[in-house]
Amino acid sequence: MDFVDSIHSFILTIDSFLGSAGYFPWLLLGTGIFFTLYLGFPQIRYFGQASRIVRGKYTKKDAPGDTSHFAALTTALSGTVGTGNIGGVALAVYLGGPAALFWMWVTAFFGMTTKFVEVTLSHKYREKTADGTMAGGPMYFMEKKLNMKWMAVFFALATIVSSIGSGNMPQINNIASGVEDSFGIDTWITGAVLAVILALVIIGGIKRIAKLAEKVVPLMAAVYLVGALAVIIYNYENILPSFSAIFSSVFSGSAAVGGFMGASIAYAFNRGVNRGLFSNEAGQGSAPIAHAAAKGKEPASEGMVSLLEPFIDTIIICTITGLVLLSSGVWAEKHHNEFDRADMQFLVGDYSDKNDTDVQKLFKHLDRNPAKEDVIGNYTGSISVNDGKAISNGFTLINARSVAEDVTYLDKDGNPITGIINIENGRLVNNNLSVEGKSLIHSVKLTQVAFTKGYFGDYGKYIVTIGLLLFAFTTAVAWSYYGDRAATYLWGPAAVMPYRVVYVGLFFTGAIVDASIVWDLALVTVALMTIPNLIGILLLHKDMKNTVKDYWTNFRANQSG
Repeated sequence: MDFVDSIHSFILTIDSFLGSAGYFPWLLLGTGIFFTLYLGFPQIRYFGQASRIVRGKYTKKDAPGDTSHFAALTTALSGTVGTGNIGGVALAVYLGGPAALFWMWVTAFFGMTTKFVEVTLSHKYREKTADGTMAGGPMYFMEKKLNMKWMAVFFALATIVSSIGSGNMPQINNIASGVEDSFGIDTWITGAVLAVILALVIIGGIKRIAKLAEKVVPLMAAVYLVGALAVIIYNYENILPSFSAIFSSVFSGSAAVGGFMGASIAYAFNRGVNRGLFSNEAGQGSAPIAHAAAKGKEPASEGMVSLLEPFIDTIIICTITGLVLLSSGVWAEKHHNEFDRADMQFLVGDYSDKNDTDVQKLFKHLDRNPAKEDVIGNYTGSISVNDGKAISNGFTLINARSVAEDVTYLDKDGNPITGIINIENGRLVNNNLSVEGKSLIHSVKLTQVAFTKGYFGDYGKYIVTIGLLLFAFTTAVAWSYYGDRAATYLWGPAAVMPYRVVYVGLFFTGAIVDASIVWDLALVTVALMTIPNLIGILLLHKDMKNTVKDYWTNFRANQSG
């Protein structure tokens, strides 16, 4: 096993105890369900009030804070509307089938309440720092109200790590990949240029970040919506079947179709909840850091503004992406691509996805928790190759959870090879080889292909590239703020500049590392923030209820007065 495979395996092992563990989606959804019932469905009852607040109807000029409600909302949205909406939805559908989209909706609905709670409590216990700016987030209520300094420190450290592993590296990795596929520009060039622009933006702090978000977020949403509707309307006859596929597979699992091997109920549930969280970040504790800077005296009012985020991010934008993928049909089709090493696996035996028995065996093998009767093993041995094509048999190459076809083995210069290649425990031994062929694809590549199946044709992929660039870059900008607030909490304002330097450096690094490893790292870092944050807000449920009660008491008094 080479170094890259070792890192991939290590990250997945950690993730198996965190985001991919059986308890995690239940903790996440359970928290949202509890507060939804405890507070009387605030995501429904307070939706209209939230819309009025964000439009500035009740804003007071002398209210403490650094930004407006709308600026705080767009800043938080710029942190959540990113690769999760473009690549993350495609990854969820690729892994869990159409049903994964349903679980993303469920996560968003209850996530609206979760975000309302975490933002309200973080705004309530925010404080003004030595440099005169507002600082808030779960670490402040953990220390000031729960008296759990250790939890606050852990959360702040997790925020810094997550700012790199979730808000930084996956964003630039997908931008660089999308730009290279669309325009042929090397990933390192894209990384270097955007790293410089990122540095210029984040030096200005929250006010410059908020101004950027106010202008870019509405623009990028409009551009993406036009491109998506061009595909959905073009394939209008598949809209109803797409919804049917989503709901029919929720409690039965997704059947194998095309190159897709199928997905169990549990697998679709887990992937949908995980991708839903990565998309809207409800429960993660990140958005409260941006909302803590908003002007206002009533914490619950800012909490109400925040409940709009999962609605916009997941229920609207992610649904649109999901319909593009399903109505176009590309999610279950094989496409020619260069295989990522982490997506490839050589199996013992000859298998075909045209054979039902083989499909069942492969499905069990590919499930994260394979059944005990799974008899497929990883291939170890040598393969004879002539002019790039394997002439040996007795093995099957799986790429992106599908049986690879028309496979070509190339040297580092892109030329077909002739000779012997060695496989150890299902993995290529030679790091200088590249492999390409037809297989399922996922993440941004899948969304790009889907956008070409509409009125814009091949030009549709450029809409994804532009949308991705805007979405993902503003996400990286917002997360730099989350990280520097965590650094401020831990070490004071003097730590902000060193943090920003490291952040920009790793932003460039993210453009050139393996995409699968970046996404796996994001899963781990998201969970490291989410678990302590959810525990914290559950412990403060009574405080939350009293805060909401005080808000309405004061609101009615001010309205009558």
